[in-house]
Amino acid sequence: MTATVRIPTPLRTVTGGQATVEVAGDDVAGVVAALDAAHPGVAERLLDHRGAVRRFVNIFVDDEDIRFGQGLATPVRDGATVSIIPAVAGG
Repeated sequence: MTATVRIPTPLRTVTGGQATVEVAGDDVAGVVAALDAAHPGVAERLLDHRGAVRRFVNIFVDDEDIRFGQGLATPVRDGATVSIIPAVAGG
């Protein structure tokens, strides 16, 4: 399965400035692993020391937040869009 991953501006230094990257993966964990294989350092910015999605990182598969689905085990269909969105805080 090939997915288009939307890369937020803060991570584009790791992806050579690319705003989108095409990678293969059956689920979000596989997509993150493939993305990290192609662009080392991405996973450490997305996942904590336990391998869970960092608290201030949101990942969506076709507009569905994986936190309300199966987390990293959320399936990724062929042609899906995976969006990485850093949380914004402020007041």
